[in-house]
Amino acid sequence: MILSIMKTIKYKHLSSEERDKIAVLRATGLKPSGIGKVLGRNKSTVSRELRRNRAPVYDVYLAHKAQERAQKRKQEAARRPRLKNSAIRQYAMSKIMKGWSPEQISGRICFDYPGLSISHEAIYQYIYDPQNREEIDLVPYLAHSHRKRKKRGQGKTHSKSHIPNRVSIDERPEHIEQRKEPGHWEADTMISRQSKAAIAVATERTSRLIKVGKIDQKSASEFRKALNRRLIQYPQHMKQTITYDNGSENVEHELVNKVLGTQSYFCHPYHSWERGTVENTIGLIRRFLPKKTNFAIIAKEQIKRIETELNNRPRKCLAFKTPSEVFKSKCCTS
Repeated sequence: MILSIMKTIKYKHLSSEERDKIAVLRATGLKPSGIGKVLGRNKSTVSRELRRNRAPVYDVYLAHKAQERAQKRKQEAARRPRLKNSAIRQYAMSKIMKGWSPEQISGRICFDYPGLSISHEAIYQYIYDPQNREEIDLVPYLAHSHRKRKKRGQGKTHSKSHIPNRVSIDERPEHIEQRKEPGHWEADTMISRQSKAAIAVATERTSRLIKVGKIDQKSASEFRKALNRRLIQYPQHMKQTITYDNGSENVEHELVNKVLGTQSYFCHPYHSWERGTVENTIGLIRRFLPKKTNFAIIAKEQIKRIETELNNRPRKCLAFKTPSEVFKSKCCTS
């Protein structure tokens, strides 16, 4: 009978509103037993709350601070320590220092130590745990050495494309690959870690003509507007398709198609060479705007000068004609 009653009793954590009431009632001089009666709580619950979440220096109970302390304690309690097994921890640390990736460690440990196993995710969490990094910082031994780990989610394991009505480059007509017909573009963005500003780049595959524009940030709406502004001036046969990568700035490609009358295609994830023309173009632009350039302080007039310079530079692949010359010759023939 007692066990059945105990099973029906469920403990409920104090809410933010209850902590507000505790602070007010305590200020009036009411004791934990009295506060408990008002709240309908056991006096031990109130006593424990006052003991654990009051100010550490002075005997003061502030409701909002108490709520913060309680939430922090709950989060830390739910966080399981990683690599508790000392053998696994020593093995992982030694291999990381040799340049192994967490995936390699996870896949190899069962061969070197049969019966032991660890996931690569647990290793990453151990490496990026602030307390562990105070003792030994293993981040510099990782391949990319990112000081802050990227959020889990969109990445190589993302099962569903975040781009609506995405059409693979596999479905792009073969003649586009041969560069014999004008009007087929590739688009991408250049970014800098120095600022949120970015550079929108579009390249026509046949003539290698480039259109470049500065955008305030790498967002879908900014990129869409930049493409529309720079390509809308051309006749329809000179803007037929645009090939993109799978970046989030391309999610509004259908709105671009609606304005320009184009068709979108997307290369395979992590296959940048499938848009080799625009990748090569970005490499040329980097000669003027090297990495670590703060795009926010680059004037739009300077961007325009770079575009003009590259479009009027002879190219070996064009029999030493300029992109502007080849594009104009294609543009006049419809």
